[in-house]
Amino acid sequence: MKHYQNPFRTLTKLEWCLWLCSLATITIGFLSASEKDYLTLAACLVGVTALIFVAKGDPVGQGLTVVFSIMYSVISFTFRYYGEMITYMGMTAPIAFSAMIAWFRHPYKEGENEVKIVAMTWKKWAVLLALTAVVTFAFYFILDFFNTNNLAISTVSVATSFLASSLTFLRSPLYGLAYGSNDIVLVIMWIMATAETPSYLPMVICFAVFLANDCYGFLNWRRMKTKQAAE
Repeated sequence: MKHYQNPFRTLTKLEWCLWLCSLATITIGFLSASEKDYLTLAACLVGVTALIFVAKGDPVGQGLTVVFSIMYSVISFTFRYYGEMITYMGMTAPIAFSAMIAWFRHPYKEGENEVKIVAMTWKKWAVLLALTAVVTFAFYFILDFFNTNNLAISTVSVATSFLASSLTFLRSPLYGLAYGSNDIVLVIMWIMATAETPSYLPMVICFAVFLANDCYGFLNWRRMKTKQAAE
């Protein structure tokens, strides 16, 4: 950690392009919306910045994920997406914070920001899938109790969020696929919300952009895994 580099200096030309294009797309979508919510804009910009660094295996990405989770929880509360609020405040944020610490403690090489990637074993998968099933089952009844909007898809979002967050903590390249699945679910959820409240349109654009970044994250982690194994 004492040799941690300026994260922006580690970005490649492709990553600069992806990040800036993502920021521009989200901002344009926000400006084109008939109703504007600046907290939504801020959350989206923080979130997409977090993703570009998570895609590099950089611990700062997990720190920004904590910030995004708090902001996103507030936004979700305003539309009675209590599942999202509880999931991100009570699960995603704590896991991201734990992952940040774990990533700082397990760099691939001393003096580099890149985390050391770990392979998933069958035992880890068994435990993770069992926990995901238990969490999803419990949250269905919790969300139903709070009269959550769009209960079924909100429950699916809990499952994909828990799986994705856990895979980042476990330092697996498959986190990108799990978060990509969660992005698709969230695009659908916020389309439903936008149909009622147009000011949520930027959230639809936000998670569509997140999907592109998570796909890049999966590919880049596969590349990093191959490089680390070779060395």
